[in-house]
Amino acid sequence: MTHLWYRRPAADWEREALPIGNGSLGATIFGGAPSERIQLNEKTLWTGGPGSSDGYDHGDWAVPRPGALAEARHRIDARGDVSPAEIADLLGQPRRGYGAYQRLGDLHLGLAHPVPEHGYRRELDLTSALARVRYRAGGVTYQREFFASYPHQAIVGRLWADTPGSVSLTVRLVPAPAGAGLTVTGGLLVARGALADNRLRYDVRVVVRPERGRLVSGGDRITVIGADAVTLIVVAGTDYAAVWPHYRGPEPAPQLAARLAAVAATPYDTVRADHVADYRALADRVTLSIGQVDPGLPTDELVARYGTGGPADRWLEALHFAYGRYLLIASSRPGSLPANLQGVWNDSDTPAWSADYHTNINLQMCYWPAEVTNLAETAAPLHDFIEALRVPGRITARRMVDADGWVVHNETNPYGFTGVHDWPTAFWFPEAAAWLCRHLWEHYLFTSDERFLRERAYPAMREAAQLWLSALHTDPRDGALVVSPSYSPEHGGFTAGAAMSQQIVWDLFTATVEAAERLGEDTEALQAALGRLDPGLRIGVWGQLQEWKHDADDPHDTHRHVSHLYALYPGRQLAPHRRPDLAAAAAISLRARGDGGPAWSRAWKMNLWARLGEGDHAHRLFAGLLRECTLPNLWAVHPPFQLDGNLGAVAGVAEMLVQSHRGWIEVLPALPSAWPAGSVTGLRARGGVTVDVWWRAGKATVVELAADRTGPVTVRCAALTGRPVVDLHDGVPVPVVDSTFTALAGHRYRWA
Repeated sequence: MTHLWYRRPAADWEREALPIGNGSLGATIFGGAPSERIQLNEKTLWTGGPGSSDGYDHGDWAVPRPGALAEARHRIDARGDVSPAEIADLLGQPRRGYGAYQRLGDLHLGLAHPVPEHGYRRELDLTSALARVRYRAGGVTYQREFFASYPHQAIVGRLWADTPGSVSLTVRLVPAPAGAGLTVTGGLLVARGALADNRLRYDVRVVVRPERGRLVSGGDRITVIGADAVTLIVVAGTDYAAVWPHYRGPEPAPQLAARLAAVAATPYDTVRADHVADYRALADRVTLSIGQVDPGLPTDELVARYGTGGPADRWLEALHFAYGRYLLIASSRPGSLPANLQGVWNDSDTPAWSADYHTNINLQMCYWPAEVTNLAETAAPLHDFIEALRVPGRITARRMVDADGWVVHNETNPYGFTGVHDWPTAFWFPEAAAWLCRHLWEHYLFTSDERFLRERAYPAMREAAQLWLSALHTDPRDGALVVSPSYSPEHGGFTAGAAMSQQIVWDLFTATVEAAERLGEDTEALQAALGRLDPGLRIGVWGQLQEWKHDADDPHDTHRHVSHLYALYPGRQLAPHRRPDLAAAAAISLRARGDGGPAWSRAWKMNLWARLGEGDHAHRLFAGLLRECTLPNLWAVHPPFQLDGNLGAVAGVAEMLVQSHRGWIEVLPALPSAWPAGSVTGLRARGGVTVDVWWRAGKATVVELAADRTGPVTVRCAALTGRPVVDLHDGVPVPVVDSTFTALAGHRYRWA
């Protein structure tokens, strides 16, 4: 059984509370007794945007004034390196009405029984996505469980005891936004209102449904006396609608009332079973065994003791992997906004960085594991979000560089903000749209979905590429095409042609050419630009991969970003098998930066070392993340808590076990010595292949593949070279030439 569990209630939201979510709704469970707090979130509850009391930048779109971009390029050409503050003075703009993600409120349960005497246990079951609490008080065993149902779009809870008539409690709903109106009628609590800032309307409703016993409504609460069990159902929504330019839809009350009535009319066991079946259809696709043995320790103690070696460490590593996939399922489902910096969970009206969408790595990192760990459906909100950004992004592109195409900068929100602001080290990143397009292309590569490529991926990629065909600058130093101004995220000065900028544009152009060729579209302009594009790959004086076009890297610099290694991961431009000299330079840069940093930085380095085939070093980064950047509830911290650290590490584990970015499937490319024997099932490879691997003594013993489509599949695994590949459909060996065989759609193949 895979679960997080504790011997005490949570006292701190960030460190100890346990999260549940269905993509749109989130809750964190404290597990207190005799009082319980359930903190609630609804992902569209945002201040700012159209109608904000601060105004909103739909008017001038927060873009540089005319002539400022040309002036910035002139200064960079003349001086080479210009300070962020100076460029921000030129190009930055005050940001009005950007807004922030908000708390929805709290559900408080006052339980009319003694303080627990013994047997307290609070847990989050990752096999069923159920949060549970159990304890004994006054000779009675009390239990409760909570879950966030995607099929029924509700948060549901149930409280019961082993003695009839023992469940008595009060239920209070405390909305977070000021000025909410609260009504209590029968077994229904309703809080409705509009945010003071932008008049975004919100509605949260709670049904209290006892079995036997008596229900009393009064004041701001509902009281249940002497029930056998009580079911709670929470629904919530706003009038947010991701429709340009107003981002408002119908009043949420009618839809929520109908939804709540439907869930309340459905037996609890049915709602629960629907939830578990829906969750397991995603979660059960992947299993990981790395020699873990359940040590029988609460999760907070497991985290505190990590690093002693042996099966207990392996247990935490496997648990962290499963938990990360759980968090992605809980915070990103079709129909919701994508996962933000904190997924869907937030307990502040002024969260760090607005709990927004940072597009210079954080949003993208949250979706690194989606395809490879067989959760492609969870990426649908990101794909929808990218599509929604194209419309405002066209306006920014036209006003910023007078070009076709679309652009988004360093940070964005649910209201289509694609402009800049005036924070010197975190405002300028026009390459973000190109990076986001990588996720569209990757979805096609993993699924071979031609319709998705034609209707969703290629149009966005082509349009992002159009911007750069116009916006690239001819470098007077050598005549190459470069990004200018170019800024390596949050590090150094503004220059022309920083490595990350060039690598991202190369990645976009190359993928767009490949997509166009598949669709029979013209590629002449892109091919010509690629021929002149500075590739952003240089080896510096101390053997490092340069972060900037000029050799300015400091071997003692341990900055958290390793942006100049984008070409290695998540990109594919830097291929160690083709350019071992560049791979060696990347390793030198990584060693110089060190293994420290916030959780997301360690997760990125973990993936980079895996791409270099250095499994032990990748594992060292994983261990450091668990030891130094992981809270008792397994949330990763920057600080504060950010989802990207959890999900980046999940991708890192997958990257250690299976890689497919080079045009073939590579089995155990970076297996660490800490995992000498084990198995993984259900990982996905590009080309629409599901991969299962068993290994012993550090070498693969069995590989099984299932193909989505008919076509050639190339698999490289030194331990199995020369052994037959058998089609399990009919038990017949298939011809293998240079590690390649023809797979049939729907067939499963075994290599042992």
